[in-house]
Parts: sequence; C-alpha cells; structure tokens
Amino acid sequence: MRYDDQMKNRVKRIEGQLRGILRMMEEGKDCREVITQLSATRAAMDRAIGVIVSANLVDCVQEAVENGRDTEQLVVEAMNLLVQSR
Repeated sequence: MRYDDQMKNRVKRIEGQLRGILRMMEEGKDCREVITQLSATRAAMDRAIGVIVSANLVDCVQEAVENGRDTEQLVVEAMNLLVQSR
C-alpha cells in the first residue's frame, strides 16, 4: 500500500496534538483541558485508521476484481481491522 501525503499529514497533525498535550501536562494545565485534547487526538486517530483501511480496501478490491477473485473476504478483513482498532 502507498500512503499518500494526505495520510501522512494526518499522522503528523496527530503527532503535533500529542506534543501539545505533553506540553500542557508539563505546564500543569487543568485535567479537563488535557482530557479534551486527548479525546480529540483519539478521534483523529480513529479517522486516520478509517481512511487507511478504506483506501487499502479500495485498492485490494480493485486488484481482486481485475484478477477475477472474490472480494467478500477482503471486506470482512477490513471490517475486522476497524473493529480491532476500537
């Protein structure tokens, strides 16, 4: 699988969020603020996982169709990845 710049930028933004959270902790910010940012980061990670799984699924299904293979197992595997990530 190729990870495009958009996917990489998503992960870089998450990295920046995590650095910001660590800075907040070092500055002794209120726990509610820290938890809010941690929740936002978790949501961003969930979205990144979804984007990567869906892009991979599209590529795999296209390849399977071109080669005359069944795609049902690919969809099941993608769904399992999403469930495991939660």
